[in-house]
Amino acid sequence: MEETSENLVSFNVGDRLEVEIADMAFGGDGVGKVDGFVVFVPFVIVGELALVEITERKSDFARARLLQIITPSPDRVDPKCQYFGECGGCQYQHIDYEAQGRIKLEQVRNLFARVGGFAPEVVGELIPCPAPYGYRNRIMIRRQWDKFQQKAIYGFLRAESRLVVDLERCEIAEEALNEQLQQVREDPPPRNMQKVVLRMMPDDWEMHRDSFFQNNFSLLPKLVETVRSRLADASTKYLVDAYCGIGFFSLSMADLVEGFVGIDIDKQCILPARKNLAARGIENGEFIHGKTEEQMDALLERFPAEDTTLILDPPRKGVHKEGLEMLANANPRQVIYVSCHPATLARDLKWLCEQGYELKSVTALDMFPQTQHVECVADLRRT
Repeated sequence: MEETSENLVSFNVGDRLEVEIADMAFGGDGVGKVDGFVVFVPFVIVGELALVEITERKSDFARARLLQIITPSPDRVDPKCQYFGECGGCQYQHIDYEAQGRIKLEQVRNLFARVGGFAPEVVGELIPCPAPYGYRNRIMIRRQWDKFQQKAIYGFLRAESRLVVDLERCEIAEEALNEQLQQVREDPPPRNMQKVVLRMMPDDWEMHRDSFFQNNFSLLPKLVETVRSRLADASTKYLVDAYCGIGFFSLSMADLVEGFVGIDIDKQCILPARKNLAARGIENGEFIHGKTEEQMDALLERFPAEDTTLILDPPRKGVHKEGLEMLANANPRQVIYVSCHPATLARDLKWLCEQGYELKSVTALDMFPQTQHVECVADLRRT
């Protein structure tokens, strides 16, 4: 009988092992090997020696929980949050912030190479956040009944669990949100509300409370600057803003083009987008309600393809194949793709490059410090 890696592994669930961390997986876990068998460990750093306990073993990998850091990395710091390691919200608070940036940049480059086949250097830089803590302008807390304490608790889900951590504050949230959290704890909402959204509304933008807006006010100017620079570099005259939301990107770029149109499926976004348009006295664009994937071809036909830029800022799942096909058929000169999920971004960019586009650059922005997440802006040009 042929021996497999599983047959050769000498440990089982519950065993305690010393593991040297050789890499960081996208998602935040450290990667170590025991007798050539991959073991994923949370809350560690490359170069550390850790004592772990195996919690899950599959045919080609295992997962473990961290028991002790035997040899710490010089990049290890004390987490600011008392709930870190218990709460599932953050993965990187134990890592010096500058080192977090290096880790995220390498992860994005490796992911683009693995998923999209792109050269690592296409991802040029990672722009750090000026506020590594206290930056989130929106959080969603969950209500759960604690049968042991016989009371409702409010917080985020525990790591690898559906149970809630009872939070008094969140260190990555704006202070105003922590004040809202205390109000919720002191004056609980109706019992049928299992999720409570706390948020700060952006200044000078009309929007519905439940609509999408970028979660980080402090790095938002750099995100706008990055998109504007890519649009200006292409020297196109027209702009189509897909998944436009309340019109943030198109209204921030309106002075760079002769005309634009934005589209979103959410009426709660389009009505405020039109109000934002009127409030700014902008007259060279409009916003329409509809499904991007169904109307993208008609929108792109409004303007000459050789003079048009398409901005994509889709949900984490990326652009539906139907929308990508319409895009490729319309063949606008430039596509600026904004995404908070590098894996689906790399997948979509690979497909577009197979249709004749060239990926000019990718800029990463750390819109989500202390977590595994990262925002990317990709610039594609028609060849």
